Amino acid sequence: MTSLLHDRQSSHHVRPAVALLLAALLAGCQSTDKTAALMAPAPSLDAISASTRGGEDGRGAVSHVLLMSIDGLHASDLVRFASTNPTSALARLTHRGTSFLNASTSKPSDSFPGLLAMLTGASPKVTGVYYDNSYDRLLSPPGSDCSTRGTNVVYDESIDINSDALDAGGGIDPSKLPRDGSHGCAPVFPHQFLRVNTIFEVAKAAGLRTAWSDKHPAYDIVNGPSGHGVDDLFNPEVNSVGPNGGPTDNVPNAEAYDDIKVVATLNQINGRDHTGQRPVGTPAIFGMNFQAVSVGQKVNGYLDAAGTPSAALADALRHTDASIASMLQALDRRGLLDKTVIIISAKHGQSPIDPAQRRIVDDKLIPSVVNGVASGLAAQVTEDDVALLWLTNQQLTQQVVAALLAQRSALSIESLLSGAPLVAMFGDPRFDSRTPDLIALPVHGTIYAKPTATKLEEHGGFAHDDTNVPILVAGPGVEHGVDFSPVQTKQIGPTILRLLGLNPFALRGALLEGTRPLPLELERERN
Repeated sequence: MTSLLHDRQSSHHVRPAVALLLAALLAGCQSTDKTAALMAPAPSLDAISASTRGGEDGRGAVSHVLLMSIDGLHASDLVRFASTNPTSALARLTHRGTSFLNASTSKPSDSFPGLLAMLTGASPKVTGVYYDNSYDRLLSPPGSDCSTRGTNVVYDESIDINSDALDAGGGIDPSKLPRDGSHGCAPVFPHQFLRVNTIFEVAKAAGLRTAWSDKHPAYDIVNGPSGHGVDDLFNPEVNSVGPNGGPTDNVPNAEAYDDIKVVATLNQINGRDHTGQRPVGTPAIFGMNFQAVSVGQKVNGYLDAAGTPSAALADALRHTDASIASMLQALDRRGLLDKTVIIISAKHGQSPIDPAQRRIVDDKLIPSVVNGVASGLAAQVTEDDVALLWLTNQQLTQQVVAALLAQRSALSIESLLSGAPLVAMFGDPRFDSRTPDLIALPVHGTIYAKPTATKLEEHGGFAHDDTNVPILVAGPGVEHGVDFSPVQTKQIGPTILRLLGLNPFALRGALLEGTRPLPLELERERN
């Protein structure tokens, strides 16, 4: 078997923590646990090209793809964990698949665009989704008569009927949704906000079953514009409150929350719906996101610049690994391991890894400077470790840029993205109702929040810590190796379709952006 160590990037693009641990990852580890199917010689794929060609029935040897997002996971986290836990599920997967360690998630690196990149093959420029808290100049405010245009668009727990309840009180409250004056002032559900289709919709059109589980009912967005892409969608509210607090408060609560979705995924592996009540068959495309690692990063953080996890974060990593192991065991018991490709990545990383770089900057400062240029000029300012700005008067954009740069030290701004560079990356805000007018990229380690905020990390920004996530692809016919060539998480969706023998460019976003499948070397294709 040929090695897949493609180091096509110069070494300065690879974090030292990854480089130091890479030797251990490449050294290999032995396992006698049958659970890792992925340990025995895997059957090769039927001939699957990057076009529409599949097996005799229109599909390849791969019947199922299990996609998992370990939110917050950095490439360096995967390398460290796999090398120091050689019998772990993640280590076994790395030794039966290809690890892309120079992968980048979406910019902005928020959960919504991060997941949609994987599912659509596209960036926010094409999906129209920049954040779970954004702005649209053509939509109207919730509960309005649509007599005014321009509104904050929020698709998080705030649109739940009851965000304190695990079931969100029954789901989304339409009265809390933005309205579309061009369509009878009707509420705009998350799936209607997405401009392009998803891998779930492509699979459904091919007669395949789909399932997904995520953290808010607002993840209705993964259904795609049709509203029906996912057969079995399970989105328990991560901001719910229990007797011991909520899942975002600490790692144990987040692990217990993740366990709920793991059980749902195990039910789906066993051919039932997420409740375990109805026999429906194992989905062709399914998966979930994990929250515990992200919570551990925010609440407990790392111990040093090398990314040594705190005790709580280390526990979150172990717990997530054990959950993945349980899925491999379930696939093994069902005889599905040699028919299933497992893909592990992350919607986003988290910043800063180095605790010494953390700096909290009052999130009221940037809006204050903007409104100092003209009263009410800040239509929407979305802040985390980035700041996206939409203005009520776009003709004042350059004056806002000058005002922000004049106070860049106090605002901890490294650079501003506006004008031609912003248009090249995201389109022209004068013509696209959703494109921000400018984006503030802060000094690394900056988090815009209340001055009393205790969180140690955040995401949303463009920094390496935010965007450098792993992509691990393991399963039948996938060669073992480590690939350092630059790739993007938006290549995951086209890859999934390719593996299932479907056309990657059936994804409109992938077609528009020319997003190709990951450069996987598949055994049958190599032979």
